[in-house]
Amino acid sequence: MAQPEYLRIAAHLRTRITSGEYGPGDQIPTLTELCAHYGVSETTIRSALRLLAGEGLIETRARAGTRVRPRPPIHRMAADRYRTVPGRKATPYTRDQNIEWAEYRLDKRFERVVADAEVAALFEAEPGLELLARHFVFHDNGQPTQMSTSYVRWSDVGGTPVADPIHEPWAGGTRAQLATLGIRVVRITESFTAGMPTEVEAATLRIGSGIPVLRYTRRHIADTGRVVEVAHPIVRRGDTTLVDFVIDLDE
Repeated sequence: MAQPEYLRIAAHLRTRITSGEYGPGDQIPTLTELCAHYGVSETTIRSALRLLAGEGLIETRARAGTRVRPRPPIHRMAADRYRTVPGRKATPYTRDQNIEWAEYRLDKRFERVVADAEVAALFEAEPGLELLARHFVFHDNGQPTQMSTSYVRWSDVGGTPVADPIHEPWAGGTRAQLATLGIRVVRITESFTAGMPTEVEAATLRIGSGIPVLRYTRRHIADTGRVVEVAHPIVRRGDTTLVDFVIDLDE
């Protein structure tokens, strides 16, 4: 079966962008020029451009035409990002982004909820466990780059500063918060998947529907073996996130 014309044109334009022929900020030829070049209708060209916009490769602005979008920098998620950094006001997120505290903004919404079967299983508890759900959107210099829902046990945090969103963002992150409650975290687990964004994820992170996202589940585990926090899911754009692990082996 022959490939639809708009897919062929999108593939050709994609190659011209990824090869650097059209660089970040460069203007793409006009609709009229593209129609003449490819010998197709304006509808076909619009379909091709819509596909490339969904992939985050181009953007169209009023009176500015269609341009190649600047590619965001790659951010490296290192395995040691949860370690405490003496003398530095930071969280794992600011370390991932390599930004200072003044460059960090956090949107937050807190609510008291009851764990469903999925979240309860992550806590290794029965459904019905009372939790504080903390919905976060993380901003790097005004750009949203991560979103998450973090759950902590209401029996641990109820009536404490940890349950009050006024204290967010909290230097040191969740591990530091729990330490103020006498809870010593000794293990953090993370499980990763990837996929295409939901409408909410694409809108929140301001990305095209064709840009994949990285989703992962994190658990903080105390020295007693009890799961004390679950973030499910944490969502980042996948094309600019590099998960970096170093594994030291004893010979």
